[in-house]
Amino acid sequence: MSDNGLPNLEQTCFQIPAQAEGAAPPRILLLYGSLRDRSFSRLVSEEAARLLQAMGAETKTFNPSGLPLPDDADASHPKVQELRELVQWCDGMVWCSPERHGSMTSIMKAQIDWIPLSIGAVRPTQGKTLAVMQVSGGSQSFNAVNQLRILGRWMRLLTIPNQSSVPKAFMEFDDNDRMKPSPYYNRIVDVMEELVKFTLLTRDQKDYLTDRYSERVETADELSKRVNQRSI
Repeated sequence: MSDNGLPNLEQTCFQIPAQAEGAAPPRILLLYGSLRDRSFSRLVSEEAARLLQAMGAETKTFNPSGLPLPDDADASHPKVQELRELVQWCDGMVWCSPERHGSMTSIMKAQIDWIPLSIGAVRPTQGKTLAVMQVSGGSQSFNAVNQLRILGRWMRLLTIPNQSSVPKAFMEFDDNDRMKPSPYYNRIVDVMEELVKFTLLTRDQKDYLTDRYSERVETADELSKRVNQRSI
């Protein structure tokens, strides 16, 4: 078993994705969708962050407490600025939402809605990687991750194929708020491993992968006016 703070790992089976010597560690931002004192989406994100760090990634987690509702404050609000700076900092993201009333939470959606489609003529999420996860209080469901995938595509993120859905999340954590050994934990390991691999493979190629004919035709000024219009 692992002695690196990850007691559920079979160390002989755990692999760190290879990256070029001297390369900067992949930078991953984690967002979660609940403000409860014992938030299971936060606890899953914390487990994911530990795994990412063990795989050589640098991680930062955004705390959504204090983030205003979209359009209920100016973009200069400190929490909005914090979120947007983290999005620009990262190479990839993890979105983890509870499922509430058959969908992602409003807290999760508010974070995504505050991420701009453009800053000037630059799309801050375009070409970055994304992993989606959800937790449920009842039986396993995929409503939230399916919605997160749609949003990831809309934000032009490279959403990885694998995903995680943890049912009856309250049963999956011990009294120390660490996730118990289970196939659900193993799936989270799989998802984080895949995210790191996709990030390493694509982060230096994102400009090439997202270069589009229509945007080469359109001037930067025209693009800025179009994507920054205040109403449609």
